[in-house]
Amino acid sequence: MEEGASLFPEGKCLDDIPLVEDDIDELEDPEFGVEPLPAEAESNADSSKKKRGAAAWPKGKSSAWGRVQALRLRKGLSALDELREEKGRLIQRTAAELHACRQRMDRIAQQQESVAAEMAAESEADNTAAVGRLQAVSRRLCAELQNERDLQAKIMATLKDNQSAMWHMEIQEGQLADVRRTVQEQAEAARRSLQMRADEQLRQEKEAYRKAERNRLLRIRKSMYLQKEHGLRHQKLVEDARKNHRVAVKFLKASLGRVQEQARQQETESREHMRRRMDAVLALKNSITANRETLRKFQAWGQAKAELAEQKAQAEKEAILAQGGDAFKHLFHQRRRQELEAEKHAFEEEQKLRRNEIVSRILKEEAEEDRRRRPHPPAPAAARPTLRDRTWGYLATVCEGKPATAASCYLVVEKETFGYPENPLETCVSSESVQGDPGAVGGDDDVLAEPEIPGLWDEGCKSCQVATEDGDRKPVGGTKMDKDLLAHTIQRLRSGVIHKQVASGREFKGRPFNSKPEVVHFKDFDVGKVYKKKVTLINATYTINYCKLEGVEEHLRDFISVDFEPPGPMSAGMCCEVLVTFKPMINKDLEGSVSFLAQTGRFSVPLKCSTKKCSLSLDKELIDFGSYVVGETASRVITLTNGGGLGTSFRVLLALEESETDVSQSVIKTSSVFTYEDKSLYEKIASNFSEPQVDVNESSTVDARSQREPDDWRPAESEIVTTVMTMSPVEEQMEISLGEVTEGDIGPFSAVKVPVIFSPVTPGAIQTRFKVTFDNQECPTLCFRAIGVAIDVPVWLPRPVVDLKICMYDRMYQDSVLVHTRSKVALRLKFEVCKELRGHMELLPEMGYIQAQSSFSVQLKFLPRHSLPKDAGKYFDEESRVLEAPMTIRVTDQIKPVEFTVHAVVTTSDLELVPSELDFGYCTIHEAVRAPVRLCNHSLLPQEFGFVGLPKFVDIQPNDGFGTILPLETLELDVIFQPLKAKAKEYRFELICKSVINRCFKLTCRAVGVHPPLELSHYQIKFAATALYDMSVATLYVINSHLSMNSLTHSVPRIGSEDTCPVGPTSFEFLLPPDSPITISPSVGTVLPGKRCLVKVAFQPVLPSELIHEQVLQILRKALESKPARKDTATQRKDLRKQSVSTVRLQNRDGLSRASASDGLELQKQDLTSSSEEYQVAQAALARTFQGKFDKFVVPCVIASGDIQDRKGAEPLSFSPHNTLYLELWCPAVAPPIVVTSNKGKTTCNFGDVAVGHCGIKKVSIQNTCPEDLAVDFSVLNPNGPFVLLNPISRLPAGKTQVLKISFSPRESMVAQETLDIITKRGTLSLTLLGVGVASMITCSIEGDVLNMGYVIARESVSASFKLQNNSSLPIKFSMRLDSLSGTRSKDQQQLPQFLAASPAQRTEIVGTQNHSGQSVFSVVPVEGVMDPGVAQDFTVTFSPDHESLYFSDRLQVVLFEKKVSHQILLKGAAREHMMFVEGGDPLDVPVESLTVIPSSDLERREETEELKPILVTLDYLQLDTDTPAPPATRELQVGCIRTTQLSPKKPDHPLMVSALLQLRGDVKETYKVFFVAQVVTGL
Repeated sequence: MEEGASLFPEGKCLDDIPLVEDDIDELEDPEFGVEPLPAEAESNADSSKKKRGAAAWPKGKSSAWGRVQALRLRKGLSALDELREEKGRLIQRTAAELHACRQRMDRIAQQQESVAAEMAAESEADNTAAVGRLQAVSRRLCAELQNERDLQAKIMATLKDNQSAMWHMEIQEGQLADVRRTVQEQAEAARRSLQMRADEQLRQEKEAYRKAERNRLLRIRKSMYLQKEHGLRHQKLVEDARKNHRVAVKFLKASLGRVQEQARQQETESREHMRRRMDAVLALKNSITANRETLRKFQAWGQAKAELAEQKAQAEKEAILAQGGDAFKHLFHQRRRQELEAEKHAFEEEQKLRRNEIVSRILKEEAEEDRRRRPHPPAPAAARPTLRDRTWGYLATVCEGKPATAASCYLVVEKETFGYPENPLETCVSSESVQGDPGAVGGDDDVLAEPEIPGLWDEGCKSCQVATEDGDRKPVGGTKMDKDLLAHTIQRLRSGVIHKQVASGREFKGRPFNSKPEVVHFKDFDVGKVYKKKVTLINATYTINYCKLEGVEEHLRDFISVDFEPPGPMSAGMCCEVLVTFKPMINKDLEGSVSFLAQTGRFSVPLKCSTKKCSLSLDKELIDFGSYVVGETASRVITLTNGGGLGTSFRVLLALEESETDVSQSVIKTSSVFTYEDKSLYEKIASNFSEPQVDVNESSTVDARSQREPDDWRPAESEIVTTVMTMSPVEEQMEISLGEVTEGDIGPFSAVKVPVIFSPVTPGAIQTRFKVTFDNQECPTLCFRAIGVAIDVPVWLPRPVVDLKICMYDRMYQDSVLVHTRSKVALRLKFEVCKELRGHMELLPEMGYIQAQSSFSVQLKFLPRHSLPKDAGKYFDEESRVLEAPMTIRVTDQIKPVEFTVHAVVTTSDLELVPSELDFGYCTIHEAVRAPVRLCNHSLLPQEFGFVGLPKFVDIQPNDGFGTILPLETLELDVIFQPLKAKAKEYRFELICKSVINRCFKLTCRAVGVHPPLELSHYQIKFAATALYDMSVATLYVINSHLSMNSLTHSVPRIGSEDTCPVGPTSFEFLLPPDSPITISPSVGTVLPGKRCLVKVAFQPVLPSELIHEQVLQILRKALESKPARKDTATQRKDLRKQSVSTVRLQNRDGLSRASASDGLELQKQDLTSSSEEYQVAQAALARTFQGKFDKFVVPCVIASGDIQDRKGAEPLSFSPHNTLYLELWCPAVAPPIVVTSNKGKTTCNFGDVAVGHCGIKKVSIQNTCPEDLAVDFSVLNPNGPFVLLNPISRLPAGKTQVLKISFSPRESMVAQETLDIITKRGTLSLTLLGVGVASMITCSIEGDVLNMGYVIARESVSASFKLQNNSSLPIKFSMRLDSLSGTRSKDQQQLPQFLAASPAQRTEIVGTQNHSGQSVFSVVPVEGVMDPGVAQDFTVTFSPDHESLYFSDRLQVVLFEKKVSHQILLKGAAREHMMFVEGGDPLDVPVESLTVIPSSDLERREETEELKPILVTLDYLQLDTDTPAPPATRELQVGCIRTTQLSPKKPDHPLMVSALLQLRGDVKETYKVFFVAQVVTGL
């Protein structure tokens, strides 16, 4: 709003306004001339200056500057008006804002007054909180009021500025009022000028239209004149048509005869050829059978021989091993000696060949030297004719009818010399085709009798003896080491120059450089001149490359020079130039190449140099003048073209009948010269001469012409001409003659036009032949013909036969028939249709007048009806449906009418649908039903068809029911019906098929829509490519959405129009096809209303069991066949060395026959199960060769109302066949990406029985059969289980094999089974791991695990035995360990004895008293060993104390597998010095003896010395009640005797006596001496 005042500063109100597009278009007028603005236009626009400017406008109206200034003024005024309107709107908007601001200020003032009143009232009421709140409101209102005041000031200032700017614009408008009027006047003047210009342009257009109309009339007159001329030129066609018809009939008969004859010959030849092929096939089959039988015999013989050799080697190996030698070393040395002998033999053979080669070279050199020294034989006589001259002389003699005596003599010589056939032409042509150069054949017949080695047949040839074997054996060319060094050096040099180029992983292969042009061709060169051409070489490799010139071929080095500077490294796509200079020295064609060397290999650029040649041809071989009226003259031009670089002279002559023989000779000569260039001409001439020859003198000229014509119809035409035309050759030359140009020179790359004139004299067909000869003998003679027909009929038709092609019934077809007249007066024509076809065909108009020498057009209308075959009669052929309708044109004053024929093939337009009615049956709303329909086209024309107006629930494929059907074709269409989702009802509808001519064909359809109570979430499952024995799983839901019986709110389940299904639980069942790799879980279930049931579908492809059984039978059959052969070979080992090979083959054959005879019996006894080894091996072999398979299954899901659990017993639910859902499964099976190669391909790894605590390891080899590397993952085994994968891998390369190590470590007795999945992106391989953990179960015969050895006399020993029995199924390794011999015994002795800290009754020491000698008190035999399953092992424990003690003890541990302690047996024993002992009383010692060593004493001294051993017996007498007598105190003492093996010394036989003191301590102390007497009684 503030910028309005500065929009138009002083003096610059109109200058800065841009031009609009319309004004710019006006300035682009060429009459406008733009010049710089004058200084007066930039001055201030005051009133006086504007007035002067306004007065000056009319004066400068005619100048361009005035127009430009007027345009600027108009633009400025329009911009000023727009700015004024905008300012007006801005002032109005600002005024409205000012008014709104004042209203807001008034409202704020009112609010302040109300707040002040409330504040006064609240202050009187002492409401401090309200007063504070009202004060805050007052302050806010004051701030808003101040803001509104500021805004009002701004708006007023803006309004003032805008009004000021408005006033300035009004002042400027007042100043420019005169200018505005002037501009309006100028605009009016410009409109008047434009109107005048438009009037002038309209006048010019009218004048041009009048001129164009005059030209059009002139063109019409000219066209009419040309039409008349055209009519005159075509008058001859009527008679021509009649004659052509007769010619065609005769030609057809002759052609059919020849065709039939050729067909018979071909049939005969084909039968003969087929018979020969059948004989050859039968012979080949017999030969193959014989060879196969022979090969089988040789294989059996070779196998027997190999087995004999193997057995011999095995026998030698056993003999050497029996002698104590090294069999491997012996066999290795033997094999090495054989190899050395073979190499030595090959070396000697090679040396012999090299010596023979040296001798042959020496002989060749000597023979060549002798031949050079001999004088050359004299040249043959020049008078003797060459082979070519003799041949052509013979042909000329035969053609002229002269005796062939002179020519035959030469031919006899040739036949005797060369052995050629007697046919002279075949002799000529075949000899020249072999030699190639016609001039190279001479009369020397001894050329072929030369020896292969020059001088070999000479008498003076020196005989050379072959060197003996004792000579120098050094090979030619150096030793083997020299050859290896040379080859290595050459390879290193080549590898340094040429190497492969690899970029981004791609190796470049192909031509490293491309050349432009691809072939360097020097055409039409002159000897002595220099020609140069540049060749561009482009680097076609991927990266930088180099290029080096190697040179040209040897035969081109004298003529070709190449200038090439190596450009150095060239990037891909860069190019360099090569200059090729050609300086011809001889006039001869040259071919070769220029060789280059690149970093990636050699390449060459082809080079070709061609001399100047004549290439002559005619643009046509037949000039057809057509039909002309007698007396007219017509001219045609034939063009002779020379496409070569050499010119020649030509001459056009008439080819008369008298000179036909010469023409034939020239043709034969031409063919002989161009034998290599035109083989087809040679074949034609040879085929003509191979026919039976007739006498030349008796043959007519017509027959000679018929033999030379390549076309089949020409002989017939020539015969007709000779019979019809009776004029002389001179008359023919007068009617068809040459023009002015008959001879001359034709230059290189030029053409000459030769005119041919036709002036008919008498009616009839005329034909004339011409030939073009050339001075250049290498150019063949060219021939052409000119034909014409002279007629004299005034009215004629250019088309005597009107062909309407193929027509349909009830369709209108039209064509125009053009009638010409060559009469000079007008004629009346009447057009007639035969009466049989007048209801189907019509000519309009029926009568007309044709003007003199003009044409008349008649309209032909053809509307065939279905009654045409009946009405037409003989004119219509019902089998071929061809109509030939004769039409007649009657001319006034002409007796013979003009006839023409209308041809048409009439066919029907019917399309047939088979069947005409379709019944889709019952179809659920979740599926579609397909029904095939055949569409037959009975017409001979292709028809476009389409099914239109299809309902939404029908689809037709392919191409949605649209397409084109060929004549008499039958198309297979599929009609797909799918009921609507919301409508389960009975459908009856019609499908309409329309053809392109709007014919309708109906197809009636009916179906019943079914809405089942259940639905599937997916009706089609496409499994991924699954490997054999792998599994793919997909999930879907069975949904029960039936909650209400109200059919008005939603679609309810029903069958067609029947009752609605009840609401409630609904059961389903999937019916899987038998033997399918599909598993559905659950396959049977019940779904409640509003619920859904999860169903899993698994696909696991497996091999058919029948296929595996066949493979197993094959394996068993092979195994059975090999067994008898081995037995027979073993028994006849010695006889085979003496017998011949035939005897061996017969014996092997007898063995095989016996084996095959017993195959059936033994194979029937085999029990093939899936767990057998043969079954698993066959399964693995088939899995490796599996090629893939794709199956498609459709699984029906039947539905029944009710819960499946409510059925009584085995009573099934009532499933409806119509309420059936279908699940489609696509199941592609592929070969497994990873296969097991170890253990015959089995995927089960069985560890067998492994003892608990031990580890078993198995190795499994897996191979990647895919063409790509695979990333491998493994499934997680049970971390607490016994199986562990020791070496997991992450990647398996393509085609490689890896070994997996798996361990089995059972911790307890168990049967373990786990699955290890090897997972890749292409599939999963499952390995089944099996193992049985067997616990070591051992039972001991000792009860309580305590073995008490009893009392033993010191320094004697006693033994006891016990048994351990192995009750497990594994052999057990055991070992016996004593605690007294353990390594921790020394540590235990350092501890405080337990008797010091515990009561005597708690003595728990395991290891008790030990021997003083350091030997173990107890010993066990055996110490270690292995117990077989179910076997009991006996153990003997020996107790050997060396001193007296009652506390001998130890612990025996039974350790299994050096780890587990199975049993702990406590060993106890006591030792006494004497046989008798007393035991009892209180203990007076400790179980642990002192560490001090007790000195040993003699036994006798110990026996003599009496030693008192105290026994403490404590008797505790307790008397609790004085009235009752107390029981006496009692203690027991035991007296024992030890059995010993020592001899007791002879002593007096008196009883043993022992005394003891008994002290009683009470109120009175008493002492008693107690005597113990013992009598030792020896047992019997």
